[in-house]
Amino acid sequence: MADGGAPAVIDKAGLDALIAVLLGRGRTVIGPTVRDGAIVLAELSGGDELPYGWGVELEAGRYRLRGRADGAGFAHSAGPQSWKTFLHPPRERQWTAERGADGELAFSEERTPPPAFAFLGVRPCDLRAIEVLDRVLTGGPHADARYRGRRQRAFVVAVECTEPGATCFCVSMGTGPAVGPGYDLALTEVLDHEGHRFLVRAGTEEGEAVLAELPQRPADPATRTAARERVAEAADRMGRTMPPVDLRTLMRDTLEAERWNDATARCLTCGNCTMVCPTCFCTSTEDITDLTGDHAERWRRWESCFDLDFTHLAGGGSVRSSPRSRYRQWLTHKIGTWHDQFGSSGCVGCGRCIVWCPTGIDITEEAHALNAERAAAGQPR
Repeated sequence: MADGGAPAVIDKAGLDALIAVLLGRGRTVIGPTVRDGAIVLAELSGGDELPYGWGVELEAGRYRLRGRADGAGFAHSAGPQSWKTFLHPPRERQWTAERGADGELAFSEERTPPPAFAFLGVRPCDLRAIEVLDRVLTGGPHADARYRGRRQRAFVVAVECTEPGATCFCVSMGTGPAVGPGYDLALTEVLDHEGHRFLVRAGTEEGEAVLAELPQRPADPATRTAARERVAEAADRMGRTMPPVDLRTLMRDTLEAERWNDATARCLTCGNCTMVCPTCFCTSTEDITDLTGDHAERWRRWESCFDLDFTHLAGGGSVRSSPRSRYRQWLTHKIGTWHDQFGSSGCVGCGRCIVWCPTGIDITEEAHALNAERAAAGQPR
């Protein structure tokens, strides 16, 4: 586990109290809950809405809920959403325009105050994904003021991973299962003969203030040890791995590999992988108007590099017209050239792109296959 403030122990009632305290501080609490056959992220009003007793079965192109006899609340892997949905919404109005009686246009920028979110149940991989988005969208010449406003007001309750899924590979990416920096509070769920409880530690002053309002007891050695062991055991049970090589070099060396043809023969270029990815951030704009032409709006919406029009040039068609070129661009950017742009990988090992690909294309399988083809060609690693 990562180092934090002086740890404490709370039970399920303490977790319910945590939600109540956050609501009392004027925050909108977002966390996991069961809905429509999946564990989704939604607004919570109490601890009874958490997915106690539910886990998931994951495979390439497959997601299923399954019951758990132990009643764990956070023993499930990443679902179809990520926290990007709330920090960087799929669709957001930018401005409106009204035509007055004199025919003049009056423009009004959207200035809705950012919500004060409290994110409950942020996995270590997703915490790293938020860090990646922060690096991209809060700094530099093209910083996103709306993202920055939501992010600055967000309170983050991270939960260490004790039950990785079959498609998880956070260990390969160095993003879990232990939680890293960036949280206000961090929880580790423990279930054993001593009961169902959570080891809690604070990472910020606000986290300490919230923790002080909860019913708690000092962290005992047995709970500390159990929490540490559960996280260590999770690291040994990853369902997937990346090849233990420099992925940037691998992508650079295999741009003309035959394996790209195999993957893209199955790719539908649907863009599901980019929609569920917690770090993909590309957007486009669309303008709409009413029938009179007196009212217009501009909206920003998520865009995918798998869209044929993503690289469309005026009068010249698309730069990447084939499925091969678009899939290769996505993968080589995600785990290769992202380093050159933003100083880290764009992949956090959550496995969502594997689960939600309708044809079951597996990013780790493709990386291993590219590495094998490179080795067979006698290229140095």
